[in-house]
Amino acid sequence: MAKRVKIVVKLQLPAGKATPQPPVGTVLGPHGINLPMFCKEYNEKTSAMAGSVVPVEITIFEDRSYTFITKTPPVTDLIRKELNIPKGSGVPNKTKVGSMTRAQLRKIAESKMKDLNANTIEAAENMIEGSARSMGVTIQN
Repeated sequence: MAKRVKIVVKLQLPAGKATPQPPVGTVLGPHGINLPMFCKEYNEKTSAMAGSVVPVEITIFEDRSYTFITKTPPVTDLIRKELNIPKGSGVPNKTKVGSMTRAQLRKIAESKMKDLNANTIEAAENMIEGSARSMGVTIQN
């Protein structure tokens, strides 16, 4: 007999640095999750991606057990790391913070492909190109 799902929670946590304090504690605590155990498992699974923000989808069952799936870091985080910029532009249509080549764009699209709802790599590139433009990053042809 399958376990009944109580709730599915989505969080974005720093890789390898989750603690039972907020936001983890305030989101998962009311559902009766063993917070130190979750943090330990999450940190072990994401320790290789240290320095990134890693989204996690936690499925909590009615018997207070849980499973979780880690996703790839957000596109904006990948673009910032690729270009070594601290943050995106506050006024992206006026102030540009960097430029990206098509090869860099394809590299990010390939790493993010499994979490995007795109059928082709070209469609994924278009999605990432839009995120880059909204950050104030130009794309070189």
